[in-house]
Amino acid sequence: MYGVVEISGHQYRVQAGDVLDVQKLTDEEGKTIELDQVLFVGGENAIVGTPVIGGAKVVAKVLRHDRARKIIIFKRKPGAYRRKNGHRQHYTSLLITEIQDGQGNTAKIESDSKNAKKYL
Repeated sequence: MYGVVEISGHQYRVQAGDVLDVQKLTDEEGKTIELDQVLFVGGENAIVGTPVIGGAKVVAKVLRHDRARKIIIFKRKPGAYRRKNGHRQHYTSLLITEIQDGQGNTAKIESDSKNAKKYL
């Protein structure tokens, strides 16, 4: 089972056991959060939300807060104007542990998967 969830205005396709990098969230590391903005649940029986699915949720664990690789930006105009600038975007890593479709079906992370052994 997989789902499409909205987090901070962006849509992500998630499955149980995925590690996902999203825009920085305010939750603490190690905390479990519930994402209730589920737009679609796919699998044997596909469920489409209008716009969200009532009762459906995605449970995730906050792994870490970090900054992405540096992006170098060059600005140049005719003449002597040159500017070098850099940017590092803040992000939060989430481990998807469970997907519930609102009709009683649940997909959980397998305990012998690589990410479960590493992060749980």
